[in-house]
Amino acid sequence: MLDLLPEETLREIVDLLVRLVEAAGAIVIFGGAAVAFVRFLLVAVRRSDDNGFIAVRLFLGRFLALGLEFQLASDVLRTAIAPTFTQIGQLAAIAAIRTALNFFLSREIEREGRTVNAASRPPAPGAGNA
Repeated sequence: MLDLLPEETLREIVDLLVRLVEAAGAIVIFGGAAVAFVRFLLVAVRRSDDNGFIAVRLFLGRFLALGLEFQLASDVLRTAIAPTFTQIGQLAAIAAIRTALNFFLSREIEREGRTVNAASRPPAPGAGNA
């Protein structure tokens, strides 16, 4: 059989890709956290209502969810070349934990997003006029 790329070379390439994807996830999370912190400070200075803080949490939550997806992608890449049963088991556990985190984070984002949208919507015409 023609060996286009020796397994060791392929492992080195995938290891580099794993580091790049992990770095991308870390950058996404850090960037979101930094911007969310600035937004938090602005909301705190303005002493706005709870919706301002909820909006900051939603903003940060979206970045956390995206960063977790990058981290999961790096874990999948890590086991792409001749994985052992131990590596497959570890990937399954990590994927389950990160998927659960993402699921609950997405539910929280959706629920609080509805709260913010409901609070920012103007009252319907004629509402409250009795």
